[in-house]
Amino acid sequence: MTAESPRSDCRILVADDDPAMVSMLADGLAELGYAVVTATSAPDAIRLARDSTIDVLVTDLRMPEVDGIELLALSKRIAPERPVLVMTAFGAIDTAMESLRKGAHHYLLKPFKVAELDLYIRRALEQRALRQETRTLKRAFHDRYGMDSLVAESGAMQEVRDLVERVADADIPVLLVGETGTGKGLVARVLHAHGTRSAGPFVAVNCAALPENLLESELFGHVKGAFTGATANRAGLFVEADGGTLFLDEIGDMAPALQAKLLDVLERRVVRAVGSAREREVDVRIVSATHRDLPARVASGQFREDLRYRLEGIAIAIPPLRHRRDDIARLASRFLADARSASPKAVVDRFSTEAMTQLLEYGWPGNVRELQHAVARAVVLGRSAEAVAADLPPAIVERRSRRASVDFGDEIIPVRELQRRYAAWALERVGGRKAMACEKLGIDGKTLNKWLANSDD
Repeated sequence: MTAESPRSDCRILVADDDPAMVSMLADGLAELGYAVVTATSAPDAIRLARDSTIDVLVTDLRMPEVDGIELLALSKRIAPERPVLVMTAFGAIDTAMESLRKGAHHYLLKPFKVAELDLYIRRALEQRALRQETRTLKRAFHDRYGMDSLVAESGAMQEVRDLVERVADADIPVLLVGETGTGKGLVARVLHAHGTRSAGPFVAVNCAALPENLLESELFGHVKGAFTGATANRAGLFVEADGGTLFLDEIGDMAPALQAKLLDVLERRVVRAVGSAREREVDVRIVSATHRDLPARVASGQFREDLRYRLEGIAIAIPPLRHRRDDIARLASRFLADARSASPKAVVDRFSTEAMTQLLEYGWPGNVRELQHAVARAVVLGRSAEAVAADLPPAIVERRSRRASVDFGDEIIPVRELQRRYAAWALERVGGRKAMACEKLGIDGKTLNKWLANSDD
C-alpha cells in the first residue's frame, strides 16, 4: 500500500483491554477508510493475530493475561512482514523501547490522535511494500543472471562457467579480462547473483566513460560545496554498494591519481568523500574488468602494480567469440528471442541455413555484442519468418566475396606475397577494421597498407 492507495485494502487489528480506547480508534480508522477488527480480551487478540489477512497490528503494551510484547512475538511468528504498532503510557517507555528491539515498527504514547496513528500505519505499509519490491527485484536479478545465462556449448566457455561457479561464493576480488564485447558485464552480474552478497546491491560504473574528477566523485562521493556544482551531499558508489558488489568496468583506463585513492580504499576498507574530513567504513566485493593488457600497462607505468595485484584475486579470461564458435547458434537464438520481445510486430522467428552459415563463419571482431546487434537488425529488417543473409549487416554478407586464404599447400611463395595474404586474412578476421588489424598484428597502419599492396616502397 502507498500513500495514494485505498485504505480499504488494509485490515487493521486493534487490541486493547480498554473498550473505550478500542472503540475510539476503530471509529477513527474506519472513517479514514480502513477495515478494522478489534479485540478487548487476550483470547480474541491471539485468535485474530493468527489471521494472515491482518495487515497491521495495533496493540496496547500492557493487557491482562497477554501483553503487547507476547502479542508482538506471536504476530512475528505468524506473519513476519506484518507491521506492529505498540501503544503505551508514559511510564512504560522502557518496555516500549524493548518492543522496538523485538521488531515493533513504532510506539505511540497515550493519548494520541488517530491522525498520528494513520501516519505511522501508512509509513509502515510503505516500508513493507518497499522491502517486498526489493526482494522481488533481487529474485528477478538472480533469475535473469542464472548460470544458464552464460551460454557454454564451447569448451572455452565451459571452463569460464566452471570457474565462475567456484569463485562466486568466495569473497575475494575478481578481475575479468577479455576483448570489448565478450560479455564481461554479464559474468560480473552472474558472480554477484550467485555469491554470498546476492541480497545486497549490485552497482556498476564504467571507469572509461567519465573524466577523472567526475569519476572520483561518483566512486567516493562528495560533500556540498566541495567543488563547483556540488549543490548537495552525495554518498558515492562505494557507499551505495555497501554489503554488495561494486563492478568497476574498464578499470585499465583509470587515471593514475585515482588508482592511488582506489588502492587506499581497498586496503583500509574506508572511504572519504571529496571535500570531507570524515571517513566511512564500507564492505563491498570488487569485481573489475578490462580489455587492456594490464601487465603491459604496469610495465609502461600507466597502471599501478600493487593495485593490479589487489584487484586480481582471481582472474577470469573471457574468450572472444571467434574462439567459441560452438556457442554462436545458441547465442543467436537467444538474441532472436530477445529482439522479438522488443519488436512485437517482427515476423522473423528463425534463420535460414545460409544466414546461419554466415553467422557461424564470420570473424566477429565486435564479439558477442556485435552478434547481438546483427541479430536485432535481421529481426527488424526481415520480411518473412526466416531471416536470410541479406538481412544481416553488410560486413558479414560481404565477407565471402573478399575472403582471404593463408593455406599455401606445398607452394613456396615470396615473403611479400606471404605478407599480403596474411594481412588480408587478418583484416577479414576483424571485419575489415584496419585499426584492430594493426593492433592484432603489432604493426602500424602504414605497414599494413604496404603489406596489402605488396609494395617495397
